[in-house]
Amino acid sequence: MKLPRRPAPKSRGAVPNVRSVMYSTSPLLASRTPPWRSKFLVALVGLGFCILLGRAIYVQIIGNDFFQRQGEIRYARTLELSAARGRIVDRNGLILASSVPAPSLWAIPKDFAGNPSDQRPLAKLLGMTPAELNSRLDDSPNFVWLRRQVDEQVAKDVLALGLKGVHQVREFKRKYPEGEAAAHVVGFTNVEDRGQDGIELAFQKDLAGQHGSRRVIKDRLGRVVEEIGDSVAALDGRDITLSLDSKVQFYAYQRVRDAVAEHKAKAGSVVVLDVASGEVLALANYPSYVPGDRRNLKGEQLRNRALTDTFEPGSTMKPFVVSIALETGRVKPDTVIQTAPGHLTITGSTIRDSHPHGALTVNQVIQKSSNVGTVKMAMQMQPREMWQMFSAVGFGQKPQISFPGAVTGRLRPYKTWRPIEQATMSYGYGLSTSLFQLARAYSVFARDGELIPASMLHSPGIGTEAAAAPAQRIMSAQTAQAVRHMLQLAAGEGGTAPKAQVMGYSVGGKTGTAHKQEGKSYAGNKYRAWFVGMAPINHPRIVVAVMVDEPSNGKYYGGDVAAPVFSEVVQQTLRMMGVQPDLEVRPQIIARQVPAVEESF
Repeated sequence: MKLPRRPAPKSRGAVPNVRSVMYSTSPLLASRTPPWRSKFLVALVGLGFCILLGRAIYVQIIGNDFFQRQGEIRYARTLELSAARGRIVDRNGLILASSVPAPSLWAIPKDFAGNPSDQRPLAKLLGMTPAELNSRLDDSPNFVWLRRQVDEQVAKDVLALGLKGVHQVREFKRKYPEGEAAAHVVGFTNVEDRGQDGIELAFQKDLAGQHGSRRVIKDRLGRVVEEIGDSVAALDGRDITLSLDSKVQFYAYQRVRDAVAEHKAKAGSVVVLDVASGEVLALANYPSYVPGDRRNLKGEQLRNRALTDTFEPGSTMKPFVVSIALETGRVKPDTVIQTAPGHLTITGSTIRDSHPHGALTVNQVIQKSSNVGTVKMAMQMQPREMWQMFSAVGFGQKPQISFPGAVTGRLRPYKTWRPIEQATMSYGYGLSTSLFQLARAYSVFARDGELIPASMLHSPGIGTEAAAAPAQRIMSAQTAQAVRHMLQLAAGEGGTAPKAQVMGYSVGGKTGTAHKQEGKSYAGNKYRAWFVGMAPINHPRIVVAVMVDEPSNGKYYGGDVAAPVFSEVVQQTLRMMGVQPDLEVRPQIIARQVPAVEESF
């Protein structure tokens, strides 16, 4: 009989047989899952799909333009097509201002790989210290200007260093061939090629033109891959033709510069007008500046004194008072006026001549520049008459000229004039004007009583009989001619300005000398001297006005300081214009040696 086999004893730590586990009876699987859980998961999946679908609709349809633009920003660029700035030329086509290509250097600081040893030669070429270069590179990580509009050689030397992150771009730089001689007229531009002064500012819109553009696709290295869309062509600026004659301008500048140096003066100005057309042939000032190099400039160098500075015109106003007296029939050129004893008292104030003249004709009142004779004529007039004449010739009126900064001057309403003020205004105190206004006012005598607009622009054909500029009648031709004869006497023997005489040409004009006003009083030892006149005297072609500010070398009268400048400028200008001499040379040489009569002021 076989006995049943006893099972082998289990060893300690033995693993039970996994096939003996009953999964169907597991309590975890036997638990019931809530129905809402599965529905919630399905809802989450559906909501996510709806969100993605909505986002896709927004990106592809609703906000498509925005995302399209954002994409283009990353690869498309609009390149500006620069318009060439117009030139400024004189009446003969000679260039006064033009634009030339000039390289500018820039850098991407985050790409800049220069070590200190590389930065030193770069800083030296750029004209700065290494510390200044580092400071500039720290301004922005993406773009900084290193130096704009440098010389070609400097740009080549910088690029030859081979520094990573340093680049070059082509810009335009303004050049001024006439330099300081025409600086106050032409003006200058800033580094962005925008006009800042003078004609450059006055005609900025015309000179600048309109920039064009084109759309391109660039790769990550900045290279143009493809053009997209239509390009807009640049419209170059137009050239501006000035009325200036660069030769006359240069000569006038030289003469006033020499006069300022000779008389140790503060400043000087010259204005030359073409009587036939009203065009400005020269407008020179000293001190001046070089438009292309404006470092360390002072305000007094930048001022166009002939247009921006005003002064009391002194004795140059006397011919206008005489013209009123002649026009109204109060006097004739040979009417005698008693000026003895050389002084006149009005409401407690005394008006004096430089020395007693006794009885003078009206011609001699202008010739000798008598304050007393002029005041006696003025006090026979109504204040309104003087005010109307002064206003009619442009005093107290803003010059209608295409130039920034031209001043109005001062001429108070006649109803406020007191008797003493009417008296002093007759010989140029109590009102103010610019040298340009004074020159234009004197053109009324040169044009037989007509006044025409002044212009800084040249219009071919203007000035001929067939195309004369519009004129306004101020006084009769007879009155203007009579005053012109008096001006000839003033510039001749026995007058205040024989030094205004010109070899070969007859001239006429009036001196002016006045104390400079400081605060509410006048400086005892500071003067302005000027002379304004015309030539040839019988058929004037030009009017020239000269002003010298604060001469301090012993002479200060207009006949000694300003008249010689007038003489030299007139002689040179008339020769350049081809005007035939109307006098023999020898008498003029003798006349230059005649001493001047001391002017009353």
